[in-house]
Amino acid sequence: MKVTTILGARPQFVKAAVVSRELKKSGIDEVIVHTGQHFDTNMSQVFFDEMEIPTPDYNLEISGLNHGAMTGRMLEKIEEVLLKEKPDYVLVYGDTNSTLAGALAASKLHIPVAHVEAGLRSFEMKMPEEVNRILTDRISSLLFCPTTAAIKNLDAEGYNNIDCKIVLSGDVMYDAVQFYQSKIETNATVLQKEKLEGKPFVLATLHRAENTNDPARLKEICEAFNEINQQVKIVLPLHPRTKSFLSSQGIKLNAHVIDPVGYFDMLALLKNCSMVMTDSGGLQKEAYFFSKFCITLRDQTEWVELVEVGANTLAGASKKNIIDKSKANYNKTLKIQEGLYGDGHAAAIIAKHLTKS
Repeated sequence: MKVTTILGARPQFVKAAVVSRELKKSGIDEVIVHTGQHFDTNMSQVFFDEMEIPTPDYNLEISGLNHGAMTGRMLEKIEEVLLKEKPDYVLVYGDTNSTLAGALAASKLHIPVAHVEAGLRSFEMKMPEEVNRILTDRISSLLFCPTTAAIKNLDAEGYNNIDCKIVLSGDVMYDAVQFYQSKIETNATVLQKEKLEGKPFVLATLHRAENTNDPARLKEICEAFNEINQQVKIVLPLHPRTKSFLSSQGIKLNAHVIDPVGYFDMLALLKNCSMVMTDSGGLQKEAYFFSKFCITLRDQTEWVELVEVGANTLAGASKKNIIDKSKANYNKTLKIQEGLYGDGHAAAIIAKHLTKS
């Protein structure tokens, strides 16, 4: 059996790493295609070696384009690969343009699609990720849902009347954290480099276009960070593009700003921080895996179960909300709910269902 996996961003490679190991164990031949969607300096060969991720068989080098042009170019190039490789399944992850392009290319060629992280909904159609995940789900044959909430979303949309198989797999990111935790100490250097060892700090990230492209939202968030940073250090890995935008808008930011970090360094920061503030989807869950309370700098989240169990709160871009929620939840002790994201064997479940299909 042959599976072609389509990837386009560093988090997808992390997720695919744990699944690739299980595919190999199951005797499935995997061909990995990297669309090149996100150029990431932290994805050197060292990244693949340390993470034990197979090097992609194809690198399409498609990036830096608007949504339509990028998706169209990917569709064209992925189709060429699929015609050559003739896989039994195309495997896609999450909600990027690469996800949608891979699913579309496969669907047009009548190759069944397996979607990992199916069923997630933020119910905000202005987000390109929401459009991508809804369309990908609709043309997938195997829908691997990380949570029961995701399955309920599909049920509400009538997927019981659609020719597809819905599987509660658990979350592959939980698998990844379980697998890589033991490697943090030997691979992470950020705590020593930034002199953070044994010191209290809040981990923050800020990268979503809804915040970083909107001067009003960005100013509110930065003003909240500036005030909180007076009480406890905020460590903020920040993309150069966002730094440049802050400068061009004259927005002041007082925080311990560092360059974007690799996966192991991010895990080290998560493990040692007192709280997380983020607009990232993945980091909301990873904060939970490390029992850290998360303030989400968005108006909605696809990980609604984290809000329901009291591990996460939505602050939007309101300065007052962010500061108030920070004061109320700093250093909060979380009780992890067993089974919320599976048992750490999501990748094995995915491999099993692919071999049975």
